[in-house]
Amino acid sequence: MSKGTLVIVQLYPKNMNIYGDWGNTLTLKRRIEWHGYDAKLVAYNPGDTFPEEVDIIVGGGGQDSGQAAIGDDLRSVGPELIRLADDNVPMLMICGLYQLFGHFFKTREGVIIKGIGLLDIETVGGDERMIGNIITSSDEFGDIVGYENHSGKTTLGPLAQPLGTVRKGAGNNGQDALEGARYKNVIGTYLHGSLLPKNPAVADWLIEKAACRRFGSFSPSVIDDRFASEARRIAINRPR
Repeated sequence: MSKGTLVIVQLYPKNMNIYGDWGNTLTLKRRIEWHGYDAKLVAYNPGDTFPEEVDIIVGGGGQDSGQAAIGDDLRSVGPELIRLADDNVPMLMICGLYQLFGHFFKTREGVIIKGIGLLDIETVGGDERMIGNIITSSDEFGDIVGYENHSGKTTLGPLAQPLGTVRKGAGNNGQDALEGARYKNVIGTYLHGSLLPKNPAVADWLIEKAACRRFGSFSPSVIDDRFASEARRIAINRPR
């Protein structure tokens, strides 16, 4: 018997879905099912009606053209996303959508794509591309492993907390040894890979926050993560 249904909303899968980011949605769906719940996937693209039932929101990366294509629509639903974040809905935003959840992204050409200001961050495009395997150390999740590929340099404001500190890689800007940003149950990060298959602790954290918000508690199952552990071991030992 199902413990209940959790609704996963994927933002802009047509425009913001590169470097394996679709795998984050698939991982959430499968782990929700392994924990004994039903999972419902809802894709949200420009012009769609934003769903009324939302338990987890996930979004991926995209090129500058993809960010420009979804910018107006994202800003139109921005107040609803901020309301949901303040209501403790868990969210995972990768790379391009991580940037646009901030105040703005300024391209190398000087074009400013305004964000929604949910995260207190600013991003400016640079000449150097930060690319390669990355390990981020987090007090809550331990080592988070992934792959980064971005030229945007993100700086955190005083209202944003980092996801973690960089052990290998560049992180937000290659200078301050910080990676990602957090606000309540929202995580923004540059880690592709995709992120969640190799980091089940992060996936289960999102699911737990969603279940507790929806049902008042989370009843997990024991999941055999031997393959995730092996993938993590290999990823951690890969050269930059």
